[in-house]
Amino acid sequence: MAITKIHAVKATVSKAVDYITDEEKTDGEFYVSSFATTPQTAQYDFKYALSHTDPDDPNLAYHLIQSFAPGEVIAKEAHEIGTQLADKLLEGRYSYVIATHVDKGHVHNHLIFCAADNIDFKKYHDCKETYLNIRQISDELCEEHNLSVIRENRHLARTYKEWQSSKNGTSWKANLKKDIDKTVKDSRSYDEFISLMKAKGYEIKDYEFGEGSHKYIGFRAAGQERFIRGREKSLGADYTKERIRERIENPVEHRLEQFRKNDPFAGQIIDTSQEKFQNSPGLKFWAESHNLQEAARVKSLLSGKGIQSLLDLDEHVESLRKQSVAARKNTVALDKELKETKEILYYARQYSDNRKYLIGYKNAKDPDAYYRKHDYELHLAWGAKDILKSHGLNPKTLNIREIEESIRQMSEERECSYKTYKSLEDECRELKKLGDELKSYLEPERIKHVQKMGNDRAL
Repeated sequence: MAITKIHAVKATVSKAVDYITDEEKTDGEFYVSSFATTPQTAQYDFKYALSHTDPDDPNLAYHLIQSFAPGEVIAKEAHEIGTQLADKLLEGRYSYVIATHVDKGHVHNHLIFCAADNIDFKKYHDCKETYLNIRQISDELCEEHNLSVIRENRHLARTYKEWQSSKNGTSWKANLKKDIDKTVKDSRSYDEFISLMKAKGYEIKDYEFGEGSHKYIGFRAAGQERFIRGREKSLGADYTKERIRERIENPVEHRLEQFRKNDPFAGQIIDTSQEKFQNSPGLKFWAESHNLQEAARVKSLLSGKGIQSLLDLDEHVESLRKQSVAARKNTVALDKELKETKEILYYARQYSDNRKYLIGYKNAKDPDAYYRKHDYELHLAWGAKDILKSHGLNPKTLNIREIEESIRQMSEERECSYKTYKSLEDECRELKKLGDELKSYLEPERIKHVQKMGNDRAL
């Protein structure tokens, strides 16, 4: 499980970076990584990218914190997850420094990234949508690393107060529906239902039928101020007095209708050996009819894909799986190449913009005075030159337009590879699900056939 939060850095980048890379917090800076910058040069690199943006925007960087549950992850894995989060979120566009802190009871990551990207020099837009994107990426990475994930439940039909009350067992409506459901099962008639509900402490009004009667029945529990009306909008369609009476008088038909309406078994074979089907002939008949239709649907879908047997299906799924793995490996390789190329582009631009200061420093009559005046630009040029040389590149001969075109082509190839991978993965998962459905239907039939053959021999 990981919790994330983010805030803007508006004062000094160097102090923020110094804090997150503190030796005592990062095990001697062992858990510190960076992209398109270093902890020592971050203030210069960030300033360079920011110099191409709106000077009135006060945000210099963003500080993202990713905290893990105590004892759930070791520092090395946490740092790996944090780096993957940075790469997926920032897509090789923003310079960043990431550090994993191990000095407290829970391991947590600190990510500081420049507010301006290095490709188009656009500012990062911190809003609800981008924060939700951070949380989604973080959750997906936690799942990949077999860590727990908190999932938000959306209760659109109820207010938060009602949902929370229901969770705590204090919702009048939730308790009323629970009591009605249980009493309906225990009642042999509508009049008995009313009597049992009153015995449970409910005050009931307008439960009569006939001319002049109120349209909606009302329930009020002990200690409750107002009556709750049995209306579709209030409790649901099954809690009007008409439906309550129908549920009591026709219990089997009601259960069948519920199964048809809710269709909890849509797209799956039903195990009719379950007790609820064995105790209800009507439900069992419906389930068996459902299974026959579902099996026919599955066979039709598979035939449309040229799959005529379970052996064909297994071979096809295995082939898709291998293709999916290959496409994923290709996507990962392209991601790595894109990240490296974007870093080269960043430093190539930085060197190109500041090379004139190197020439000026070399030709200056008073190098010390020139350095004092242009120390920032000189450090940018020297840093970029060293990084490019470490990649085996000659800064003077690099063609920025060619690098930009290379990134564009790689981005298109990566997007195509990723779509192929996801498409193959989805198809593989769907076919495997269909195969499992068909097998679960055919297996009981095979057992019945064997049993029938045994009985015939006995006869």
